[in-house]
Amino acid sequence: MKKYNIAIVGATGAVGRTLLRLFTKEDFPIGDLTLLASSRSAGRRIEFCGDNLIVEETTEDSFHGIDIAFFCAGGSISKKYAKHAVEAGAVVIDNSSYFRLDPNVPLVVPEVNPEAVKNHKGIIANPNCSTIIMLLAVKPLLNISPIKRIIYSTYQAVSGAGNPAVSELEQQVRGYVEGSIPEAEILPTASAEKHYQMAFNVLPQVDVFAEDYYTKEEWKMVKESHKILGDNSIGITGTCVRVPVFWCHSESVNIQFERNVTRDEVIRVLNEAEGVEVCDDPANQIYPMPLDYYDRDEVFVGRIREDKTVLGGLNIWVVGNQLRKGAATNALQIAKLLIEQE
Repeated sequence: MKKYNIAIVGATGAVGRTLLRLFTKEDFPIGDLTLLASSRSAGRRIEFCGDNLIVEETTEDSFHGIDIAFFCAGGSISKKYAKHAVEAGAVVIDNSSYFRLDPNVPLVVPEVNPEAVKNHKGIIANPNCSTIIMLLAVKPLLNISPIKRIIYSTYQAVSGAGNPAVSELEQQVRGYVEGSIPEAEILPTASAEKHYQMAFNVLPQVDVFAEDYYTKEEWKMVKESHKILGDNSIGITGTCVRVPVFWCHSESVNIQFERNVTRDEVIRVLNEAEGVEVCDDPANQIYPMPLDYYDRDEVFVGRIREDKTVLGGLNIWVVGNQLRKGAATNALQIAKLLIEQE
């Protein structure tokens, strides 16, 4: 079997480390593995399959001999280095937002639009984590009826903001127990002028504010969903909220179809959908909760019920691990699609 030389840019971050853990579990044909990060992280050692790999500083010359480069750092890093990776002969799978809306770059969820991978010109974009989680549950329902409108509300874990946000929440909880809470420095977003306590709180801001008073995260879900589904006629709106949970995003999704749908047919379709698991038994208080899915790749759907206030209305509750299926797992699945198409 052919082996592939892999680079991970941002190997010391939350998504990069998650991708490394997946590689230890997956039967992926890795040849050489190069770990890249900023100058601050260069020189660190990360254990991988019994070896201690040294993290190297990312430079323009880091990609010679690389077949697939996973970019797990911010948009500025992708902007600066992705072109050099492509010029060196690598295919870039980018987890940042930088290329997602570029019309020349496919935006791919393998269970939703795998055919888009064939159109890449050296770069493939990984969608926003909340978009992936929502669309895995929504796309199969298009087999029932066309969709007119989607209203979503997200309940996003702090790990979506990176390892520093996880550490800050933990420190705040410990401080509360000890009688004092450390000053907030990370959330709702590190670049904001104000930062708020996350412990025992809910922050109705994920990312910075953009046009029409929506945040960038909220617009990402709208614009990325339109691109992935290939249908700008679907009305999509919502609110993204950060909650004091370490792992897994949750989403309340209201869908309006062109015709009335039933709970039974929705459950039937979702039970047949790839990457989706129905977790819905109200009589026994069974529904998806983020605490249960730290180490899972599936998206879980429950609280399935018809919305009687509107023609074709449906409510569902969706939970998925944003570092796994929402980021690293989706990127790895894209890489497998690339290999299969060779």
